[in-house]
Amino acid sequence: MTTDLTRFTAACVQMQGTRSIDTNIAAATAMIREAAKAGADYVQTPEQTAIMELETAKVFEQITDEANDRALAAFRTLAAELGIWLHIGSLAIRVSETQGANRAFVITPEGEIAARYDKIHMFDVDLPNGETYRESKAYRPGAAAVVADLPWARFGLSICYDIRFPYLYRALAKAGATVLTAPAAFTKVTGEAHWHILQQARAIENGAFLISAAQGGMHENGRATYGHSLIVAPWGEILAEAGTEPEVILAEIDLAKVEEARGRVPSLTHDRSFQPPVAAQERRAS
Repeated sequence: MTTDLTRFTAACVQMQGTRSIDTNIAAATAMIREAAKAGADYVQTPEQTAIMELETAKVFEQITDEANDRALAAFRTLAAELGIWLHIGSLAIRVSETQGANRAFVITPEGEIAARYDKIHMFDVDLPNGETYRESKAYRPGAAAVVADLPWARFGLSICYDIRFPYLYRALAKAGATVLTAPAAFTKVTGEAHWHILQQARAIENGAFLISAAQGGMHENGRATYGHSLIVAPWGEILAEAGTEPEVILAEIDLAKVEEARGRVPSLTHDRSFQPPVAAQERRAS
């Protein structure tokens, strides 16, 4: 592991997840090993690392509570073996008979769980191409923002659709996060339109690194995801980008770039409270 606490090497593992938990564990494990061998200190996997399934009933046939989740157990063992910080973008965790949590885990080099985050914003949309998603049918939304302290920096946690809600990232940055994370399974349609813009915007407006591992390609559930895992610098430069197929990308994270960006445009210190908008005619009437 890097001993210079101003720099570290980050990796994103881009997957093409299947309906099989065991297949996905094996695929993720192989690429996490590849990333560690290439020198990564911190490795991030995508949203829904262990199962890519749209049908709620089929999800609940396979998932368990956190204590019995075999994917989580395998990844904790792997992190300890490799001596890396391992950020599992999310797993489907059963929290009741009828609800799951779309939950991220940050795992220490000793295999301990340093942080958990339940996805706050549910992807309930009808896309122009006819695709329909109702994430809230299977998952309970989270209620708390989460930061995690790693040796180099404070990380702000989020998942996929969260990226469209900038106030979450502002809150994470205000809480001291200099590295933001948004592991994802963006659809091909929305990814082609908005993925890069949203990732770069969240990095720029908060003067923070943004690291997002993604699912990519055509999955056996019939869903196409966009891929293009990204590592973005605080000034908006793309440091590393994947294509659409499974692969590992790496970039060196120089935390001096955060201070540099925030010094050039110190917008985090310029936030002001204000009254919510009122229509002009209502204002005149009052």
